[in-house]
Amino acid sequence: MSAAHPAGHDPRRSPRLLVPVLGIAQILAWGSSYYLLAVLARPIAADTGWSFSWIVAGLSLGLLAAGLVAPRIGQVIKAQGGRPVLIAGSLLFATGLLIMSLAPNIGVFLASWVIMGFGMAAGLYDSAFSTLGRLYGHGARNLITALTLFGGFASTLGWPLAAFFVESFGWRGACLCFAGIHLCITLPLHLFAVPKEITARAVETEPAGSNEAPTQAPPRSLFILMALTTLLSAFLSTVISVHLLTMLQADGISLAAAVAFGALVGPSQVGARFIESLIGKYHHPIWTKLASVICVGLGLGLLWAGLPLVAVTLVLYGAGIGLESIARATLPLSFFGPADYAPIMGRLARPSLFAQAAAPSIGAFLIEHGSPETALGAVVIGAVLNVALAVGLWMMTQRGCASVTPN
Repeated sequence: MSAAHPAGHDPRRSPRLLVPVLGIAQILAWGSSYYLLAVLARPIAADTGWSFSWIVAGLSLGLLAAGLVAPRIGQVIKAQGGRPVLIAGSLLFATGLLIMSLAPNIGVFLASWVIMGFGMAAGLYDSAFSTLGRLYGHGARNLITALTLFGGFASTLGWPLAAFFVESFGWRGACLCFAGIHLCITLPLHLFAVPKEITARAVETEPAGSNEAPTQAPPRSLFILMALTTLLSAFLSTVISVHLLTMLQADGISLAAAVAFGALVGPSQVGARFIESLIGKYHHPIWTKLASVICVGLGLGLLWAGLPLVAVTLVLYGAGIGLESIARATLPLSFFGPADYAPIMGRLARPSLFAQAAAPSIGAFLIEHGSPETALGAVVIGAVLNVALAVGLWMMTQRGCASVTPN
């Protein structure tokens, strides 16, 4: 495939432009999809009389739809580059939100979430990461870290914006406003800032001094292990994000205090990602993965133990899941190389999206038929298992299945 401009002369290839553009688009995309019902679910139920459970199920349906098409999205990015996929994501978000705003019944509302799910597959992290990986090869690692810094503000900015729209225009008007944002902001950003064509050379040429490329083709067992730990990380973070306040209140913490403690998670994510952006070039992504699962395990373990260190536990947990988003994107790039990075990201995304879709219901089942402590205990067991999986990945790299040499 030939590009309209050589890689060195197309200003849109500069990460100084592309990363902020993708970052702004990611904030708006996450805020109007994954985080949307946290603000809109109650107003929708109050206005329509639809079941709250069915309304929230829309997100699970969307995640299932995203998981179904994620591998195909990766193949398209490999064949055509990230630009058409990201553009399609903006259009799908706008379409889904428009249909949602007009939904006369719960069936149409749920159908809109199927379209939103396709938009999430095309327009959220995995597609943005794959676009950077295809453009910059192994040099995309620091750019991916920088992009996650933007993404860390999605709920911080998205929730107040959604609340303002609901208060000003109602929930249907809020959906229309977000649809307009995708048409007027994210779509033009993707149209004019993401390169039209990406040459094969862009993914074959490595930055000078890079030695992260695998010395041999990694075994299938490495991919399976990576898929398992990615799935488990997604499941754990989703259970906690949905049920954290319930778990904290079960320990006698008031709702107001629980909300205040929960607010520590977001800044901890961003803080950990910022630190990683400073030191990431000095170590292999496997160490980022190990730090992630250990922080999550320690944080959840201390919380389950009931020690009076709630703030510390949530800072550790937040740091861990902040690092996980970086490890999830950079490990496949390091282990498998940039040539097949987009398809591999798509294949890894499918099971993790399915896990995210099921996690809220599984957590609710454990709480309803056991207790919040039961659910937290199960999550802690999962976190310990995830540490073991990450150690297994590290051991495979030590045996020469993939390079572990830093830049």
